[in-house]
Amino acid sequence: MFAPSQNDVRRFFCETLRKQRAALPLTPMEALAGGWIAQHPEYHAELADLDAALAAVYEVEAGRTNPFLHLSMHLTISEQVSIDQPRGIKQAYELLAARRGSAHEAQHEVMECLGEMIWASQRSGAPPDGLAYLDCVRRRATR
Repeated sequence: MFAPSQNDVRRFFCETLRKQRAALPLTPMEALAGGWIAQHPEYHAELADLDAALAAVYEVEAGRTNPFLHLSMHLTISEQVSIDQPRGIKQAYELLAARRGSAHEAQHEVMECLGEMIWASQRSGAPPDGLAYLDCVRRRATR
């Protein structure tokens, strides 16, 4: 199983932006990440400075969004939808995207469900509940 460190993740996103800006070839994963980076220009300054990115601390109490977590969640959701895991996420996501008229907006709503699932798992010490996650996305897609 691939388990990148925090710095590995930050280097990946910073390097992807650098390669995009230099019009260099991207790996398939970088191309996927690059699409999400392009949709979040508010993160470009942070991604452009690797040293600052590696040193940055994102505390919830400070109200500062962690661009690396946000972009990682986009990648996670994209992968889940592409392989339909948990089973049914692709259909729920596509319905949500159609209802919202925006795949990006749908991703942000799915992100909230994903965050809730992770938070509940960490709080309870139980494994992540994929069914609760899927139900959350389905509820959003049908309201």
